[in-house]
Amino acid sequence: MRIAIVEDERLSAEHLAALIKEIEPEAEIVAMLDSVAATVAWLRKNEADLLFLDIQLTDGQSFAIFEQIKIEVPVIFTTAYDAYAIRAFKVNSVDYLLKPIRKAELRAGLEKFHRLHFPAQKNLQQLIQALQRSSQEYKKKFLVQCGEKLYYIETSAIAFAYTLEKSSFLTTFDRAVHTVDFSLDQLQEMLDPDVFFRINRKLIVSYKAIKSMTAFSRSRIKLDLQPVPPKTIDALVSVERTHRFKEWIDK
Repeated sequence: MRIAIVEDERLSAEHLAALIKEIEPEAEIVAMLDSVAATVAWLRKNEADLLFLDIQLTDGQSFAIFEQIKIEVPVIFTTAYDAYAIRAFKVNSVDYLLKPIRKAELRAGLEKFHRLHFPAQKNLQQLIQALQRSSQEYKKKFLVQCGEKLYYIETSAIAFAYTLEKSSFLTTFDRAVHTVDFSLDQLQEMLDPDVFFRINRKLIVSYKAIKSMTAFSRSRIKLDLQPVPPKTIDALVSVERTHRFKEWIDK
């Protein structure tokens, strides 16, 4: 089995290589790489059966590798992320190892690799998206203005966000409405997707604002929100978002 290790700390790479050889003496360490650029260049000309990939490299996060080249190789991520934050990734077919890497955990990861037969690209994309979501910092508060006064509102106080006549607004649970200088697309990236969901082109809602839900025509879902949005803003989950909305609300 040909294994490539991508790790920017030389001692960590050598430690991992030594552990791999202890567990699988027949394994061949074909490359030890320390950057996004070096990994992309190597993968374009070489092949491996398994890739150990650190997330933080000398020239950026290793997610950038997947933006530059199609990876067909199964990957085991090595990461310093908190174990609680990445526990959900076990549902994916690609494993992870929490640093410092322990022999028993490495053995389990290699055994999982041997057990699984999966289309690598799809599983990698799922894990990359999950890792990016977990590592992203979402806004905790927004600075807003009323006349000459500036103040902030906590993100936890937001019931929903909407766009109307090319402007964006935040409505809080106390029914106050605040104008913000962000598009709805930008707000979608700033708000925690575990709490907020964009149900259509004009409206992002917090699950805490959903009072009830009703099945609607064409498999859509009508939401009863509290507080109530403006009459021109329809709290209707669009057809193309209905499946993802059901998954989100059922988490």
